[in-house]
Amino acid sequence: MTMSISIRKLLGVISRVVLLTSLVSVVPMFAVGQTKAQDHPASTLVQMVRQATAQYKDVNNAVSAGYAQLLGCMAGTDHGSMGIHYLNSALNDGTIDVNHPQALMYEPFDGKLQLTGAEYIVDAATWLAANPGPPVLENQTFLYVPAPNRFNIPAFFELHVWAWKDNPQGAFVDWNNAVNCDHQ
Repeated sequence: MTMSISIRKLLGVISRVVLLTSLVSVVPMFAVGQTKAQDHPASTLVQMVRQATAQYKDVNNAVSAGYAQLLGCMAGTDHGSMGIHYLNSALNDGTIDVNHPQALMYEPFDGKLQLTGAEYIVDAATWLAANPGPPVLENQTFLYVPAPNRFNIPAFFELHVWAWKDNPQGAFVDWNNAVNCDHQ
């Protein structure tokens, strides 16, 4: 009889563990579904950036507006790329304006450059001298890039917005697995 009670208790414990494990696996799925439903601010920012950069789909328009190629096509060391950046140094004045991104990103393809997105960049020291925290654009907080960094420049804040080419990792993630530097 004692053995039977222990087995019942053990089965009860196992069934509770199975139930809790099921709940733990369901909760993240629910949270992911909730996050997707709440992506409205992200969609809004992506649309705002599309409107602000539509004129630069032709890279010649970007060059005419003061953007110049910076480095070559930036490929990640382990995944994805950023593409070729065109930077407008006149916009590096310590302010952030959705209508004036500091950089535009292009993917080389079939001898042409296709606009994939924009990057907002601000010097960290300049920003923090006038603001208590990192920049935020339409509820998206900029990433801090400390010095020393791969660009050999002072620390800065940046935000990528993949407005013209979907990023499987998210619209504001630095590296995009869908962007390829192999077609230069």
